[in-house]
Amino acid sequence: MESILFKAALALYLVSAVGFVASLLTRRVFLARLSTWCYGFTFVLHTSFILWRWTASGYSPVVNLFEALSFVAWGLTGTYLIFQLVTKTRVLGAFVSPLALVLFIAASAGITGAGETDASVKNYWVAVHAVFSLTGNALFALACCAALMYLVQDRLIRKRKIHDLYRVLPSLGDLDRINHISVIWGFSLLTVGIVAGSLWARVVWGSHLLWDAKQIATLGSWILCALLVHQRVAIGWKGKRAAYLSIGAFAVLFFSFLGVHLFFPTIHRF
Repeated sequence: MESILFKAALALYLVSAVGFVASLLTRRVFLARLSTWCYGFTFVLHTSFILWRWTASGYSPVVNLFEALSFVAWGLTGTYLIFQLVTKTRVLGAFVSPLALVLFIAASAGITGAGETDASVKNYWVAVHAVFSLTGNALFALACCAALMYLVQDRLIRKRKIHDLYRVLPSLGDLDRINHISVIWGFSLLTVGIVAGSLWARVVWGSHLLWDAKQIATLGSWILCALLVHQRVAIGWKGKRAAYLSIGAFAVLFFSFLGVHLFFPTIHRF
């Protein structure tokens, strides 16, 4: 059953991504509407897969890299759908759904089959750390997608090439609002996840901070995200400046999530 749910969700991720991109290229609103319904059903299947795996394993299914990638794809999809209901920014799915699809494809390399058996992952703080941190990552991914679409649309407007796209593209205000809310909530959840992770590190490794490459990269990305929140809230940054900083913050955050393992030794699992 687990494999069936996963493959069905993967197939619908692909269909949704193709539909969203096609709606943007052909300027057809109805394709975006159909893709939104398909994406919603994809989210239901993905949620069912996560719950099934959680029940079968007995602990949170976010304890290795592949499960983490799946969870970020799930979080990105769910938060986008929530924003879509409020703002009607369906075509933003042309940026969000391909990213979720890539993450889910990457997860397919090792997510099915036997789960993690290490007793340390059954610690309460592991679940809190992973769920909150990965959800924060998903929100920053959504902020990045909104920022990219904002910059693309702003460029089209300045060059006066938006004429026949106005029917399908969301407003710059909606995109900036999605970016703002995603950054605020993403930073809050990421902070909770990092604190929980430090508590778990104290239990397992005997210290809250070991100056491990993963911990250093995560701390650096958190500082950049904090700067983004400060500029957004205290200074009042909006529009292009906030969009560029959002993209940069997500890039650093993504490197701390995946890139560290490629270039540096680390004791962290993923």
